[in-house]
Amino acid sequence: MTAALAIVDQLTVDVITDNVSDTYASKPSFAVSELANVMLAGAKEISGETLLVANLGYGLRLTTRVGSTEHVLLFDTGTEGAAFLRNCRNLAIDLGQVEEIAVTHGHWDHMGALPAALDAIVARRGRGGVGVHVNPDMFNERGVLLQNGTIFPAARVPTPAEMETRGARVVNDGKARTLLDGHFYYSGEIPRVSPFEKGREDHLCRRDNEEDWRPDPLLMDERMLVVNVRDQGLVVFSACSHAGIVNVCTEVRHQFPDTPIHAVMGGLHLGGVMEHLIPQTVEGLQPFDVGYFIAGHCTGWRALHALANAYGERVSQSAVGTRYVFDASIPPPERETKAPTRFEGAPTW
Repeated sequence: MTAALAIVDQLTVDVITDNVSDTYASKPSFAVSELANVMLAGAKEISGETLLVANLGYGLRLTTRVGSTEHVLLFDTGTEGAAFLRNCRNLAIDLGQVEEIAVTHGHWDHMGALPAALDAIVARRGRGGVGVHVNPDMFNERGVLLQNGTIFPAARVPTPAEMETRGARVVNDGKARTLLDGHFYYSGEIPRVSPFEKGREDHLCRRDNEEDWRPDPLLMDERMLVVNVRDQGLVVFSACSHAGIVNVCTEVRHQFPDTPIHAVMGGLHLGGVMEHLIPQTVEGLQPFDVGYFIAGHCTGWRALHALANAYGERVSQSAVGTRYVFDASIPPPERETKAPTRFEGAPTW
């Protein structure tokens, strides 16, 4: 699989769905802000209507180029169709260019906008014109156990049959694979090997309309995506990091042992009840020498601050509307070479 992953000349990432607005988020030099992007898309003024909607969830458009060959893929879609389509419109994103969709896991905040996205893509490309990559365990019914003992069910995600009815080609397989001429590596199951990333005890599931809920702390259906950019290294997309971002990086290192991790982008799932894992996570990431962390969605502000304290300008906030360009012809800026600060004396939240 390592040999099958192509080395791309350029990777462009457009953040369509994320939890926060972009306007006041500091960015690395290879990022373009929401305001600039909506103006480039044709906005005549700055207003609530021309900017994007931030909402719980995550969804990216990834565009790769090797020579004159380009490929376009959606990495999740986010929560809600109307917001997703509005954001695409305000960024002038042509959904008719989307060839495939890689879904990371079966949660509504990553798949809720999928039906609307499919309708828009199929209207342009025709039935069978877009592939959707999933695995069978994504379609269990999910719920959260509240502190008072109540089980709060999550919205069901669209099934493979429902996607096919909308005109998609569905690849429902748990194994790792490369997509679109090998431009993207879509992982298989991510091994849980770190001693502290044990998931969330309040996550539940039930299968095949069973009556009883069962614990589902590890969410083994979660997948990641990897792109190898020439002269820079691997860009790793981990939408929610239910596997634990240290486990994600461990698996990336296992699959691609000779290629540095240039950037990790996505939700690190360290907010709320997961904050107690921040010190171990910050320290556990040190051996991977990640060039950039672009953290959004479920990362949480305490984790973002802790990462920034440890890794300095290598850390930035992902936000809706931002565009990131990883390009072999544009050398990355010099980054800090000092050893990361050890995160000691952390409070227990």
